Amino acid sequence: MTSSPTPPPVPSGAPGGRGPLRRLRARGRDEAHRTASPLELFFDLCFVVAVAQAGIELVHSVAEGHAGQGILDYAMVFFALWWAWMNFTWFASAYDNDDVLYRVVTLVQIAGVLVLAAGVSQAFEEHDYLVVWLGYAIMRVAMATQWLRAARAGEGPERTTALRYAGGVLACQVGWLGLLFLPEGARPWWFLVMALLEMCVPPLAERGHITSWHPRHIAERYGLFTIIVLGETIAAATVAVKSGIDENDALGELLPIAAGGLLVVFAAWWIYFAVPIHGHLRSNRQAFLWGYGHYLVFASAAAIGAGLEVAVEETVGKAHISTLAASAAVTLPTALYLLTVWALHSRHFKRGITQQLVLPTTALLVICCTFLGHWAVFAAGVVCALSVVAGETVAARRPAGESATATRTG
Repeated sequence: MTSSPTPPPVPSGAPGGRGPLRRLRARGRDEAHRTASPLELFFDLCFVVAVAQAGIELVHSVAEGHAGQGILDYAMVFFALWWAWMNFTWFASAYDNDDVLYRVVTLVQIAGVLVLAAGVSQAFEEHDYLVVWLGYAIMRVAMATQWLRAARAGEGPERTTALRYAGGVLACQVGWLGLLFLPEGARPWWFLVMALLEMCVPPLAERGHITSWHPRHIAERYGLFTIIVLGETIAAATVAVKSGIDENDALGELLPIAAGGLLVVFAAWWIYFAVPIHGHLRSNRQAFLWGYGHYLVFASAAAIGAGLEVAVEETVGKAHISTLAASAAVTLPTALYLLTVWALHSRHFKRGITQQLVLPTTALLVICCTFLGHWAVFAAGVVCALSVVAGETVAARRPAGESATATRTG
């Protein structure tokens, strides 16, 4: 990560011009009312299609007793989705001019993620990454094209930064060919090497010049994607419970899972949005660490939904795993989500050891719920809900003059 100071403001507003093609110039950090565009929202929705596919395959792997391999495959596929999404998000925050070419290239990236989604099952079941690589390549070449447009419009250090981004993106894409040709046992290690190289591109590219990403816009984009992923988690769990009721008439057995899962997701939303994080994003070092950490936030949030499906399948006798393993499929990603949100958000706003321990303690208690048999998910939901209550109670009792958001759960 770079620790460079915040760059000087760029002139406010999107680049001028009304024609279908405009120069892709940097936007300003001081823009008022900078919000997500309809194209960005559409982009997020299409990405969640691929997230859902990865979740479905994770459910199958865990339910069949192949949790280790399933988690590894999930981590690899989810990285491709998250990294492509994140790169577009930060680029759009700095350069979105919403002209015809920008829209078309963004739609090409959306097509790429749909191609990737089509290859997720092959990646999990046959360890064949050809279609996943192809979808990722479409997204990354389109991203490099955007950076080349920015380089063409920029000058000096800004141009150099854009060219570094484009070169890094394309070089890494060539490196990912190793997943197609290396022996199966070497692929996880190659994935780790390539993932680290990918994450080195932004800090290296921005040495000497920092792109003019907008803190409020970035915080909003991450928050919106978190909402969409949590929504997908609820949708997946609802379908699983409905299927269990329709096929096995097991309402009594599934009700605790449904109620507990709903409490977990509600608490996950509450905790994430308890504090406004944009004020913390003041430099590249802070923003990049925060942005990179969201790999765990998004992956664990999506995995909660997969875990709820596994718990339902185990309850109705369709999963070949123990109750303990099925419970862990929910409690472990929930605990990971709580700890990651605490590390990225909450600890920056807490005052005193008691407030700092709320979410870590909640995560520990959620893990302990794993051993409560068929009541594990419900108990985890109650613990998460009580965590929210504790946070709001502390906020209501804050000392006079202290910010309300400084003491809440999230």
